Amino acid sequence: MSIPLPLNPALQNLPVYQPGRPIEEVARELNLPPSEIIKLASNENPLGPSPAAVAAMQRVLSQLHLYPDGNAFYLKRKLADKLGLGTNNLILGNGSNEIIEFVGHALMKSGVDVVVSQYCFAVYPIVTHLFGANLITVPAKNYGHDLPAILQAITERTRVVFVANPNNPTGTLASCEDVVRLVDAVPANVLLVMDEAYVDFLEDGVDLLPLIRERDKPNLLLMRTFSKIFGLAGLRLGYGIGHPELIAALEKIRQPFNINSIVQAGALAALDDLPHLTKTRANNSVGLKLFEDAFRQMNLEFVPSAANFILVRVGNGLEIFNALQKRGIITRPMGGYQLPEWIRISVGTPDQNLRCLTAMKEVLH
Repeated sequence: MSIPLPLNPALQNLPVYQPGRPIEEVARELNLPPSEIIKLASNENPLGPSPAAVAAMQRVLSQLHLYPDGNAFYLKRKLADKLGLGTNNLILGNGSNEIIEFVGHALMKSGVDVVVSQYCFAVYPIVTHLFGANLITVPAKNYGHDLPAILQAITERTRVVFVANPNNPTGTLASCEDVVRLVDAVPANVLLVMDEAYVDFLEDGVDLLPLIRERDKPNLLLMRTFSKIFGLAGLRLGYGIGHPELIAALEKIRQPFNINSIVQAGALAALDDLPHLTKTRANNSVGLKLFEDAFRQMNLEFVPSAANFILVRVGNGLEIFNALQKRGIITRPMGGYQLPEWIRISVGTPDQNLRCLTAMKEVLH
């Protein structure tokens, strides 16, 4: 019996985001000790959270009976200082997903187009459909964004363009020249959202912050996160960077107290924990090279990655995912991204990476 409620018709065929499986869930399902399972599925920091962040969060626990600072004054000020921006250039969200939803509230509705790339982050299409907008998907080029083609796909109906650089789930990086050309050419009445969740892993990427500082591009919004390199995925903290007038509009949508006290304390401390960031970058660089070298030796096709994960072609992706999971290794099958022959593997610690590769050789042979 269906419920007699007039639900939003957009919900009827709306896909549900499927995250990487949690360790506890796999442990229950396979009757394995949680300590014997490693998760290489969700692009998390294998070194854990910043120790400075953990200590700072513990210090605020006795104050949890009080509401948090609704404007996150100190966190915004610290973040603005780090980026060379004003606090009015920043909006904080419960993960970058909430920033994407802010964009949906502000600009998406029936009759407008949202342009994305094939193999884009799954939440862009979900939010687009939720708000009744029309999704325009541009075919990928070498598993990455074809930015000239994305530019050509913009019409009078277009209101939002999403570009992740580096891209999730493929790890590809668009050239600086193509990114600059796109930013310069996007019409003023179209919001270009550059998702930079993995930008901290780049040694030399295109820097779009000067355009925000100089207020040259009021239709540009950058998104970043504390989930990846800072190791704070469990806190759910993302942020948007843009023109003050755009940020002010998005602030009207943001719910009060969306960033709790523990999150604010942890993120504030993590911003100054440079040793943790340095170790994370070094571990990621070594891990990516290990996987790439191993896949070449195994004659497996892979996509060179600029992020903290790698996409590899294994034949039947779901079958290999299940076989690895039975060995206590959680990866990410890519069937939901129209890549059924591939799995995505997050870079782990050296021991985790070697264990994963050993298991892959077993299941593939």
